[in-house]
Amino acid sequence: MAKCFLTLAPLLALASAGLAHEFWLQPTRFRLAPGETVYVRPLVGAGFQGAPWGNRTSKILAFARYGSAPADSTNLAPPPGGAPADTFRTAVAFARPGTHLVVLRSNLAFIELPAAQFTAYLREEGLELALRRRQERGQQAQPGREAYRRCAKALVQVGLLAPAADTAYRRVLGLPFELVPEQNPYRLAPGAALTVRVLRAGQPARGALVQVWEAQPGGLPAKHFTTHANQNGRLLLRLSGPGPYLVATVDAAEAPPALRARADWLTTWASLAFAGPLGP
Repeated sequence: MAKCFLTLAPLLALASAGLAHEFWLQPTRFRLAPGETVYVRPLVGAGFQGAPWGNRTSKILAFARYGSAPADSTNLAPPPGGAPADTFRTAVAFARPGTHLVVLRSNLAFIELPAAQFTAYLREEGLELALRRRQERGQQAQPGREAYRRCAKALVQVGLLAPAADTAYRRVLGLPFELVPEQNPYRLAPGAALTVRVLRAGQPARGALVQVWEAQPGGLPAKHFTTHANQNGRLLLRLSGPGPYLVATVDAAEAPPALRARADWLTTWASLAFAGPLGP
C-alpha cells in the first residue's frame, strides 16, 4: 500500500455536479448508552445531506443488526408479502455494549436517463467500463438503461469504550459490493489512520472510485474528497475529527441476460457511515 495519507482536515475537493445521489444509513446518534433504542434511517441525498428514502417494504432485501458477540444479532427486515405502500420500522434496540453493525440491502430498481445525462453520471462516478463499452458500441447517443441496488452499512458505538474483542465492524457479509473497515474507528485516536477495503463479491475492487464526506458542526457543508482504492482494493483515511463520516462507492457491470429487457447496466451502490474518534 502506498504510504501517502488522505486527510479530511482540508477541503480537498468540492462536490461535483451531484448527478448521482448517495444512499446511507443514518442513526439518530452514532454513540449510545447500553439499552437505548434509536432510529436508523435510510437516507438519499448529496453532500451528506439526505432525505428519507421512503421505507417501503417492497424495497428491502435484507435489514439486520450485528452486535459485538457472534450470537448477538437481530433481523430487522419486515415480513415478506407486505403491500408496496407499507412502511417498515427503523427503530433499532442496542442492548449490549460494543460496536454494532447495521446493514440494509435493497432490491433492484430501474431507471432510464437521457444519453447526455447518463454519460455525465458515468464520468462523475468513475464508471469507466460502462463509458468504454458505450463508446466501443457507438451507443453514446442512446439513453442509459440501468438496474441498481444498494448495500448500506452503519457502525454504532454502544457504551464509552469499544472492546478490543469486537469483530462486528469488520465482518464481511458477502454483499455484491461492500465497504469493510480493517480497524474499529471507535478505538482510534484523533488523527489516526483507518484502512477500508472495497470488495466486489468478496474480492478486492482495485481502482474503485470512492467518495468520502466528514460532517461539520453548525450546519456547515460537509468536507469532501474523492479517491481510488489501490491495487489491493484498499484506501487509507486519516480521521481528523469526530465526524460523522460517510464513505461511498458504486460499481457497474453489464446487466445479466435476465435483466436485458429492462436494463443494459447493473450498478451496485455501497456505503459505510460511522462517527470518528473523540478528542482528548
